[in-house]
Amino acid sequence: MSGFIIAVDGPAASGKGTIATRLGAAFGLPVLDTGLLYRAVGVLTERAGGDLDDAAAAARTAAQLSAELLDDPSFRTRGAGEAASRVAVHPQVRAGLLAFQRDFAAQPGGAVLDGRDIGTVIAPDAAAKLFVTAAPEVRAERRWKQLTSQGEGVSLEEVLADIRLRDARDSGRDAAPLKAASDAVLLDTSEMTIEQAADAARRVVEAARACWDASQGKPS
Repeated sequence: MSGFIIAVDGPAASGKGTIATRLGAAFGLPVLDTGLLYRAVGVLTERAGGDLDDAAAAARTAAQLSAELLDDPSFRTRGAGEAASRVAVHPQVRAGLLAFQRDFAAQPGGAVLDGRDIGTVIAPDAAAKLFVTAAPEVRAERRWKQLTSQGEGVSLEEVLADIRLRDARDSGRDAAPLKAASDAVLLDTSEMTIEQAADAARRVVEAARACWDASQGKPS
């Protein structure tokens, strides 16, 4: 991986997706929401009549996934998020999506990837690593507002329960559990606006970019 790679990890609704998008715009890099890959696998597995807890069925879906399939709005729903968390526990699924993610990261100029194991598994040599988090209650309110704006009828209490369940599942799985890379910069967005969080992330990445440029023999 020779380009400038930015890894943005964190739990559900922490703000990492928005931050990754802002970083991509700021540094002129393509952005991949890796969680969308797992959402797609979950939704498409169910559509095919498969069981989300059947590792082989989910792995078959992962093997057939292509970038052209990722624009489906149904991948952004509450149900898709739950499905993603269930299929993501399967090592076969994670292995099936590994090449997809690493190929994206290996673009000549670099890339921004957001997910849960970017800095630890997908791109451990990324030049800039952030672990974006926030209190569960804050994340639940953010996700609840997003879902209700999409027309989904769900209570804040239900969303908070979903968040806690996903946190436990993502952190406790054997395959690439959610955790901060040892060299990641922690960014707690609990009391930040999105503008403040994006600005803080940009400053972290600017510092990392200066170091990376120096290591590549490029002028700062």
